Amino acid sequence: MPRGCWLYSMWSAAQGAYGNWSSSLFGGFNECTGWAWGARALGCLRRKDRKTPPSCSRSLQPQGLQRPTRLLTRVASALLRVQPEVEELEPAPSGPGSKVAEKHELGRLQYSLDYDFQSGQLLVGIVQAEGLAALDLGGSSDPYVRVYLLPDKRRRHETKVHRQTLNPHFGENFAFKVPYVELGGRVLVMAVYDFDRFSRNDAIGEVRVPMSSVDLGRPVLAWRELQAAPREEEKLGDICFSLRYVPTAGKLTVIVLEAKNLKKMDVGGLSDPYVKVHLLQGGKKVRKKKTTIKKNTLNPYYNEAFSFEVPCDQVQKVQVELTVLDYDKLGKNEAIGRVAVGAAVGGAGLRHWADMLANPRRPIAQWHSLRPPDRVRPLPAP
Repeated sequence: MPRGCWLYSMWSAAQGAYGNWSSSLFGGFNECTGWAWGARALGCLRRKDRKTPPSCSRSLQPQGLQRPTRLLTRVASALLRVQPEVEELEPAPSGPGSKVAEKHELGRLQYSLDYDFQSGQLLVGIVQAEGLAALDLGGSSDPYVRVYLLPDKRRRHETKVHRQTLNPHFGENFAFKVPYVELGGRVLVMAVYDFDRFSRNDAIGEVRVPMSSVDLGRPVLAWRELQAAPREEEKLGDICFSLRYVPTAGKLTVIVLEAKNLKKMDVGGLSDPYVKVHLLQGGKKVRKKKTTIKKNTLNPYYNEAFSFEVPCDQVQKVQVELTVLDYDKLGKNEAIGRVAVGAAVGGAGLRHWADMLANPRRPIAQWHSLRPPDRVRPLPAP
């Protein structure tokens, strides 16, 4: 007997025993030659291997009736090619495509490398960056690049800050005097930061280039994806102060405003911080001022002003150094951290000094991150 006619007889018996059960399952029958299945039947068949039974499995099924598995498989597979389920249309959240997208979320940096064998200098060019991550509320960033050769982080260079852009063109070159035989043990770090005048500069990402992997026999020009910067050394805190210079009076005013997140120095988990302000010339301290002591706090507020006489012809030859100390009545006052500003300092200290000179008679306030006391001694001005 043809398979369709045999099933038809079974279908008739089932209809007599269970009423209209078959009408909810089968969409129709075509003269014992084939089946046309309804959407609910296909849904049940496609989900037959799932652990959670679908809602259509609650339909009554007569005992002894076996589903025509091979025929249903051919029909279901044909329909599946026409219209897959919604869950199959949705892209998978993970996979090679998602990993590629994650790679580009921080941006990338183009740089150049060359070595001058006559002068014994490594020449590093910061060309441009593109697709940087937006860290400001307006959907942009103020990027700049910090360049140094590990393991020496003290000798570093920084590019200019480019305002409100995610695709900055730097075009700046820096030189590191390093003997060629020592380059193999060095690692070049080019870290991209988002500048923020009133808070800590945030790291966007960095590129690390082991110099042992670079062929310096010819100039190198390359693009590299930014990677997340590793956790930095212990945080010492931040200090906010303003600088104001009046050229006609030859007067430099430093206003120590506040500090925050200072390192805990006392047993009780707090500190008694105060700030020393030094005016340096030729690397030597020539004037000294200090704030009041704020008891039991890691976030002191001062708003104290100090003035120094600095003639116009000397303003490019002096530096200002601020040191935050923890007061101890019984022992030695211990330095928490320092920061320096001036024409010969470099980095954020140089930018703050340049902003002050570009805006005479106007106080320019900025946050600075404290650095270990033995690492921020400014160089003597020429």
